[in-house]
Amino acid sequence: MVSKPSTRDKIVEVADLLFYQRGFEHTSFADIAGSVGISRGNFYHHFKTKDEILSEVIDLRLAKTRAMLRDWQAEGQGPAERIGCFIQILIANQAKILMYGCPVGTLVSELAKLEHASQDHANAVFTLFRDWLHTQFSQLGQGARADALAMQLLARSQGVATIATAFRDAEFIETEVSQMKDWVQTLSAA
Repeated sequence: MVSKPSTRDKIVEVADLLFYQRGFEHTSFADIAGSVGISRGNFYHHFKTKDEILSEVIDLRLAKTRAMLRDWQAEGQGPAERIGCFIQILIANQAKILMYGCPVGTLVSELAKLEHASQDHANAVFTLFRDWLHTQFSQLGQGARADALAMQLLARSQGVATIATAFRDAEFIETEVSQMKDWVQTLSAA
């Protein structure tokens, strides 16, 4: 039996979605409370500040990312296939990316512009991806180049998401995903 999510959990889930769709700065307490279907008083019982919600949203994203990385680790038949899982996320989230960009990249960029205290906390999601990709490229035999390759792939995937959002171009995502997978296969064969 699946337990019913608490009001606090619902607030965090809704805030996560609204921060992604509207941005952190442009999402109000009233927006979140209205979407959850609770009064502002009930809302304030759970969270006193938007920064408290942001911290919980980042923690939720970190937990989801860790779970996704564990799944990719278990599902992938070797490092090249596991790296392919990372690349394929652009296709899996294509519709959302075309509308709103990358959920990690957009939040980190917004927090950087705001010089927000939670920027480093949000960057931790990228660090999870970087460390995991570093491990995969190491297992692919790339040794000293593993971290640079991890950063290169992170940068390219963020660039793809940004350009695809700007031009609302799904075909661009598909073409880039194919090229990135070919690149990984080339590294794997070397």
